Amino acid sequence: MAATIPNHAFRSCLHISRRSLIRAAPFIRQQRAPLPLQAIRFTSATSAHPNASKSSVDPSEVSHFNALASSWWDPHGPSRLLHLMNPLRHEFISRCRLRTPGLDTEKLRYLDIGCGGGIFAESAARLPNTKSVTAIDPTPEVLKVAELHKKRDPALQAPGKLTYLNASIESLPKPESPSDGYDVVSVFEVLEHVNEPAPFLEQVMQQVKPGGWLVMSTIARTWTSWMVTNVMAEDVLGIVPKGTHDWSKYVNEAELRDWLTKKGWGKNGAMKTMGVMYVPGLGWKEVTGSEGWGNYFIGVRKDE
Repeated sequence: MAATIPNHAFRSCLHISRRSLIRAAPFIRQQRAPLPLQAIRFTSATSAHPNASKSSVDPSEVSHFNALASSWWDPHGPSRLLHLMNPLRHEFISRCRLRTPGLDTEKLRYLDIGCGGGIFAESAARLPNTKSVTAIDPTPEVLKVAELHKKRDPALQAPGKLTYLNASIESLPKPESPSDGYDVVSVFEVLEHVNEPAPFLEQVMQQVKPGGWLVMSTIARTWTSWMVTNVMAEDVLGIVPKGTHDWSKYVNEAELRDWLTKKGWGKNGAMKTMGVMYVPGLGWKEVTGSEGWGNYFIGVRKDE
């Protein structure tokens, strides 16, 4: 069920929006207008790109996140929105798991791709039903921060409990057998930083065991998301470091759903989405329908 926003909070958001739009006007004039929505970036044909076997890592993205490494675990710093979103990540995974008999009772193996400083990876490793978490990221400085933060919790020091790897998905060894795959493969706030999402996801999907779930969160490519993430969040309010978002890399929920369906995943209703929105003063809230124009989660099960 979508969260209900109190009337007083909604009025407050409207006031913020009006003030912000006035402040945004000079920035809006300076911005290049986004590409037309017809310029679809995520199609089945993308997977046939001649560079599909190469790394999906964008060096400019690595440099950007390396610069943010030292502040990753500051709950009031540049990664604040990631800290606030983390509870919804777990909520969404729980909903997906309920659709898989037995997966809600067994010890789970997680693969967290693009783990950053380990916000989700650490929290997943602490869950009582977690067997192990492998977390990978191509950004070395951020992973150093993740390793240092991990050492603060003795519960995470058990062999194999939480393993960080400075690696891309292409360099990660493939499972030797289907049963060696992961129960949950997470790709949170990563797809919008990848140049070619189809080849990237084809690599990711090989890591999911039969009956396991691929869960993702990303941003739809709409005029609304451009205004919210590029203009408001970065230029006006400054709650996200400038240069974090490239609107042309966003992927619409319909595009992603269609591509996954054509790959034969998510049969018999085993695909789930959840639209979410950041409400100033209240944090991230589920908002039904927002997957069509803003941030959203999508989960898909690999058939047995």
